[in-house]
Amino acid sequence: MAELAREAGITVRTVRFYRERGLIRPPRREGRIAWYDDGHLARLRTIAALLERGHTLNGIADLAATIETGRDIGEVLGLGADFEETPVRLSPEELADHFEGEVTPANLAAALDLGYLATDGPDIVHVSRRLLDVSTALVREGVPLAAVLEAGRSVRVHTDALAAIFAAVLRDHIPGTDPAKLRPLAQSVVTAEVSLALDRHLRAEAAETAEAAEAPDA
Repeated sequence: MAELAREAGITVRTVRFYRERGLIRPPRREGRIAWYDDGHLARLRTIAALLERGHTLNGIADLAATIETGRDIGEVLGLGADFEETPVRLSPEELADHFEGEVTPANLAAALDLGYLATDGPDIVHVSRRLLDVSTALVREGVPLAAVLEAGRSVRVHTDALAAIFAAVLRDHIPGTDPAKLRPLAQSVVTAEVSLALDRHLRAEAAETAEAAEAPDA
């Protein structure tokens, strides 16, 4: 327990208190030895992030103790009925498996703030299977999760602006049209433009690298 407390940045007394409140599951026992794992650490970091976001311990205890069966995940996340992404329900242990060593209170707080994560009973809900898969792949390639989240925050600014552009096109030129009809067209335009932009940037970087390699030593 002392090692778990140290990794989580809290006291042994706090870990014991959380366990007594049912905020973390009991450890696996072998005789008189209690074994805590990465799932326990992930849960403690989730608790820290929720506390940082202003949740009370009573509220967190209720979330951890209650499984709201049959509840729609979109309702938890506040999503509309026409939401296209596929939310993913994860236990704290499963989240830790996706981002091994990166599930820190700061990263959890950032993901909650961005709306990537929400809580439902004892589970964590990620807003998008696609974003989860991409984030996991980037972290496994060596990109820190904090950098992935910061990039996501920057991308959000631009995607909100793009969405506003296409919404204005609908409003100004074909009012009354079902927005769902525009969605695939807008997505195709954005995908193509991002692909072209990546090509331009990658070619420019390759050219700069080649020029630097060919430049005579000073």
